Amino acid sequence: MKLLRLCCLAFPLFALTANADILGSADAFGVLGASTVTNTGPSVVFQDLGLWPGNSITGFPPGIVLGTIHNDDAVAMQAQADALNGYNVLAGLAPTGTLTGQDLGGLTLDPGVYFFASSAQMTGQLTLNFEGLNNMMVVFQIGSTLTTASASSVLIINPGSNDKVYWQVGSSATLGTTTDFYGSVIADQSVTLNHGANVTCGRVIALNAAVTMDTNNIDTGNCAGGTGGTTPEPGTIGLLATGGAVAAGANFSFWGLGASIPAFFRKRKR
Repeated sequence: MKLLRLCCLAFPLFALTANADILGSADAFGVLGASTVTNTGPSVVFQDLGLWPGNSITGFPPGIVLGTIHNDDAVAMQAQADALNGYNVLAGLAPTGTLTGQDLGGLTLDPGVYFFASSAQMTGQLTLNFEGLNNMMVVFQIGSTLTTASASSVLIINPGSNDKVYWQVGSSATLGTTTDFYGSVIADQSVTLNHGANVTCGRVIALNAAVTMDTNNIDTGNCAGGTGGTTPEPGTIGLLATGGAVAAGANFSFWGLGASIPAFFRKRKR
């Protein structure tokens, strides 16, 4: 408790419940675009699909949306605003590791915030080890593009409950053919999913441009270890950023905004 009080006194904090998602209402969406959403082939979006401020959604059918389509409506508008807020919070977290110039393929990473000054590439398999801990996060801060080679994948090992993976992409993201991807992609510009690329336990969000799909499955559920867990690891505090902590002895998480306030409030051209 003394350490927690010290954190509270020393840094402005952003509080979230253990089950809350920093994407707010955008959490309900499997796909959220800005200019257009275009699909080819029998894609399946297991949750909602949205577009704002554009109004051109094509390719459904043959694609299937198991949730609700929100085309240029107030729900999609709010989801885009919440996604932008979440993007800025992720961008403002203090990195725990720098991976600039390294290929993600072949790496094994623990919970933390991983920074790329420019582009990020994944060729082959990336392994994320959650060490059996609940309510933990892996965040990738990518300065420009995210690209995966064909047949690349993300493997989750030792998952806890309600663990999250976020990919904050400074420009555009492209998932290569048959990529088996994990986590939520929030790209400043476009997201392209090539033929047969699938996303599990996440969503694809383009803040200012298009989402382009080709025979893809996008499911925010089916998470390793499950979601919705509210029992944190007893007596532990996982520091994710300078000025922030996940309070693992209570049903909430604290996120320090000392590093993220400038990014959170910066104006972005839509």
